[in-house]
Amino acid sequence: MKLLPKHSLYLILALWGFSAVASAEIKIGFVNAVKIMESAPQVESANSRLEKEFAPKQRRIGALRQQLNNLDKKLTKDGAIMSESKRRDLERDIISKRRELQRHQDEFREDYNIRRNEELDKLQKKIIEEIQKLAKKERYDMILSDGVVWASDKVDITNKVLKNLARSR
Repeated sequence: MKLLPKHSLYLILALWGFSAVASAEIKIGFVNAVKIMESAPQVESANSRLEKEFAPKQRRIGALRQQLNNLDKKLTKDGAIMSESKRRDLERDIISKRRELQRHQDEFREDYNIRRNEELDKLQKKIIEEIQKLAKKERYDMILSDGVVWASDKVDITNKVLKNLARSR
């Protein structure tokens, strides 16, 4: 009786083990992250909070922009008949207002991005928590998301996650 080489035995055992795993039913789900971020009610709430929080700063920037426009109009309208010193003072005031407006816009953008990222982090944690709860409840072996080229409706659990997010507002 001829014995199989050692590596052949390992290969047979590996294939046998793989066939046992392959024959077991594996439940895989897919979550469309883009759809979740577009449709989750928590996104709308976060956007409302951000709008409310940053509305006063937006109004202040709008007022500065209006002041600058008024000064520009005044220079255009009356610049030719102004004394040299008044014209120079007005031009300096316009330059100063432009700098102030630019500084406020930069600060606004930076503050807004920081707060938006904080809200997104909270939302992502909530979404992951809901996906994990659903996966455990419905006994999924694996949930896939970004990087999936295609997923059939059979494995897509996005709508279930959205329903759970809507319930857990």
